[in-house]
Formats: sequence, structure tokens, C-alpha cells
Amino acid sequence: MTSPGRRARSIRGVSPPASASGPGPAGRSVSAAVARRFLVRRHLLAPPRSLPPGPESVLAVVDRLGSLQFDPLEIAGRNHDLVLLARVADYRRSITDTLLYEDRALFEAYNKGLSILPVAELPFHRITWDRHHVAHSADTFDIHAPLVEELLERIRTGGRLSSTDVEPRAAIEWYWRPTNQVRAVLEALAEAGILGIAAREGNRRVYDLAERLFPAELLAIRPPEREQYRHRLLTRYRANGLLGASGQAEIFLGLGPGNTPFRAELRAELVEMGELLPVVVEGVRGVRLVISADVPVLDAAEAEVEGTNAAPGIGDPGAFPGAGVAFLAPLDPLVWDRELLRQLYDFDYVWEVYVPEKKRRWGYYVLPILFGDRLVGRLEPRIDRKAGALRILDFWWQDGFDPLLAPGFVEGLVRAIRAHQAFGGVPKILLPRTARHRPLVRAIRERLG
Repeated sequence: MTSPGRRARSIRGVSPPASASGPGPAGRSVSAAVARRFLVRRHLLAPPRSLPPGPESVLAVVDRLGSLQFDPLEIAGRNHDLVLLARVADYRRSITDTLLYEDRALFEAYNKGLSILPVAELPFHRITWDRHHVAHSADTFDIHAPLVEELLERIRTGGRLSSTDVEPRAAIEWYWRPTNQVRAVLEALAEAGILGIAAREGNRRVYDLAERLFPAELLAIRPPEREQYRHRLLTRYRANGLLGASGQAEIFLGLGPGNTPFRAELRAELVEMGELLPVVVEGVRGVRLVISADVPVLDAAEAEVEGTNAAPGIGDPGAFPGAGVAFLAPLDPLVWDRELLRQLYDFDYVWEVYVPEKKRRWGYYVLPILFGDRLVGRLEPRIDRKAGALRILDFWWQDGFDPLLAPGFVEGLVRAIRAHQAFGGVPKILLPRTARHRPLVRAIRERLG
């Protein structure tokens, strides 16, 4: 993670210098056990929900991870809320909404998909606005010029506006489906940085002029394009913590012309500058890259695992200090790289929201279960407001993992369920009623009281 001071120097237009004392491009090798321990430590998940309640903890998570992916589905909570729920005690969605739409410490823009980003880093994300501005100017803004001017004039004179505040116009083809022209044009103006998201009413976006939402001095800063792309690439490594040079295409969305050689050049520059350290992980193909500021965490993980290995009888994933249970969001940065999950955790995770029901192996909105530094299973939670309950529809366990035999697991699972229940603001917890889960459900109920 780049320190705030280093980011500030970049924002003023000066590229951050290579660290005088930080690690260089030589790299190092670590065991799989060290890599797993490192990841939970640097992801603020050892233990889960260890950060104190409040906005400062949310800002600390965003600063550590660089950005949080925004997804509007609210089956068990929105994606970014679930990321924060796993790390911040007593987390509530209103905390982040206040930081986004009142304090303006965070803002929404496209990074890896629609993301929540620190406002202080806005200049490094202008490239997305600029590219969309060029694309829409040649198409949407030209074809629908009268509507563009009408909407902008309404906002200039009347203030904030949502798509439902204007009488609908005929639908047009827009990305994946036909969409009301008003909604499409407002979205295009926001993608181009002319408007910003001032608030949300549910998932409906309320727009205002960008100059009313962000400080003029921040909007005036325009780092060179290459520097912006380099920063955006760095955010992907900040987020996951152990990415390689390749992976699923969506991990590297929005990083320049879309060709691997350009990203390779930027990555090499980050290594040369001392921002990234190459690491070889036992059992994982290819070279991985760690943020240089995370090297002390890597050192601590290595020392901790070596100490554990020296102590006989401490082999459980939940046995190390700071172990606990967390439910990971489907787009949590820790699970971005599905191939890394397979190689490092022997865990095959597919978010099956977009998989036809008959082809699903697990369920519609299934979350990985983290126990200590291992991924031990999956569950499908739903916040059922009509029934006033957090429903756990099902559990699935990794081969060889018995939730009743792992010391501390059931207690950790109950704490995670309780945290999710409180987040949802519902009075009841409803557990699976299938025969295969009866012993576990009985153990959970005993501890729920």
C-alpha cells in the first residue's frame, strides 16, 4: 500500500521516488503457509471484525485495500458492506453512506468495476472520466444533445436530480439492455465526470455537478496519463495483496489500452520504484507481487508460522493467535484471483449469481467461510426483512474439514452469524433444517442461547 505521503507527492505532479530502504526487485520465496498467514494479516482479518466501530475504521480498510467494489445486490448485504462487515466491529451501512454522500471522504467511480475510492486519490482516476468523455462525446452526447443540455440545465438551476425526477423518454440500447434515455444520459454524464453521484435512494442514483461535490483544487489536478494508469494498476495489488502478472481479465479492467505489454511496462516500473516486491510462493505458479509497505507483515507472518511449526500439536487453521471466522463477500479483494484460491487454498469459488439455477453447484449468493487462515467452506445467507430474520439456507464444507471437530470453529461461526444478524437489523436467526446439518445446528443453537 502506498503511504498517504507518497500519494500526496504524486498528486502534486511528482512521481514517487523509489524507496531508499525498501525492497528492490530481487524478491524472495515463502511457503504456502506463510502466504496464507500473510494474507489474513494484511487483509485485517486476523481476527475478523478487529477494527473498532466507526468511520475511521472504514477509511482504514479503504486505505489498506485501495478500493472496494460496489455491487447493488442486497441478498445478504451489498458487496462493499460485506467486505467491511468482515473487518469492522459493529459495522452498519450508514457509516459508509455518510462517508460517501455527506462527508465526501469517499466517492464512486470506475476502477475494477464501479468502486468506492478515497477522494484524496481522485486525480489518479480522472483517466476513466476522460476516456468516457471522449467516447460519449462522439456518440451519446452528440445523438442526444438536446436532452444532455436539458438535464444539465435542470441540475444547474434546480439542484440534484435522479432519473425518476424527469418524465421518461423512449428507451435506447444501452450497454446490456434497452434503457430510458434519461437514465442513460445521466449515467453517461457521470461516467464522463461531468456529474457525480451525490446520493443514493435505495440503489437509484441522485446526481449533481461534479464541481459541487469535489473541491476545485482537487479537480484541477491532472497527473500524466501514464502515472494515473500506474497508480490504478497499483490499486489492484493493494487490494488483493498477492496478485501475479496475470489472472482473470476483470481483475485488470480499465488499465490502459487493454494490452498485456502496456501493463507489463507499468508493473516493471512499480517494481523498479520499489512499490512492488516479487515473491515466489510454494505451490503457486508464477511470480507474485507484494506491496512494499506490506513487507513487515510478510516478515511477521513468516516468523509466526515458523514459531507455530516449532510447537508440536498446533496444526489447526484456527489455532494461531487472532484466528476467527469471517464470511467473505463475493467480490472481496481476497477472493479476486480464483486461480490463486485454487492453488493456495485448494478452494474453487464461483459466484453463481449469473449461473443458471440448474447448473449451480452451491447457490445463488454463496459466501466463502474463512477460519483462521484457511477457506473451510461456504454458506448461503439471506437477510429476510419480511420474516425479520437472517436465514442461513445451507452450508458446504471442504473435504476433510469437520466443523464440530475444529477447536474454536463453532464459537467463531456463532460470532460471525451474530455480527451478520446485527448488521441486518433483524431479530431472528433461521438455520438449515436438513438432516446432514442437525449436529452443527444443535451446537450453534446451544451457543446462541
